[in-house]
Amino acid sequence: MADRLWYGSIEVARRRANRITAWIKAAPTSRGSWVRLGVVVGLGWIAVRTIRAAPGLLWVITAGWLWAAYRAGRDHAPEAATEDADDAPAEPPGEQSAEAVRTLLLDLMGDARGVHLKTVLAHLQKEGQGVGWTVTDLRLRLEALGIPVEPLLKLNKVPTRGVLKADLLAPSPAEAPNPSPEASTAA
Repeated sequence: MADRLWYGSIEVARRRANRITAWIKAAPTSRGSWVRLGVVVGLGWIAVRTIRAAPGLLWVITAGWLWAAYRAGRDHAPEAATEDADDAPAEPPGEQSAEAVRTLLLDLMGDARGVHLKTVLAHLQKEGQGVGWTVTDLRLRLEALGIPVEPLLKLNKVPTRGVLKADLLAPSPAEAPNPSPEASTAA
């Protein structure tokens, strides 16, 4: 239930943000986009003022959000594992090892000092992988593999999330040599 609400909340927030962004971008002129952005900010301000004046409305809004998240999370919550641990494959289908991902990132970087996550995501989606992923989804997967992601990597004068080549060439904590047990017992 908690997973369904979690993934559903992410999906509801993503849908709302995409709708608002699309509405703002759909303005016929640049000035119209600024006007629409002003309308969104103004409505947000009115919503905050209204909730501060009548905090009981927050219960209604929360209930509506949870209902929408529960419905949206139906397709996004991970299924419960029904296989025994012995029968489970070592690597889930479609998932790659950290070393394979490091190699891909280094290939995408070429001679550059890093690569933006947008570029990596575009490459993956062009190859038929990561369909429906966002940059946040990619970032979470990279961090789960132990690949550090820089919050503001500046390449071509554009600062955004990315991976530095120096971080990929450094040994990961899992690959770092462990001290010899004999050395630790000798005292």
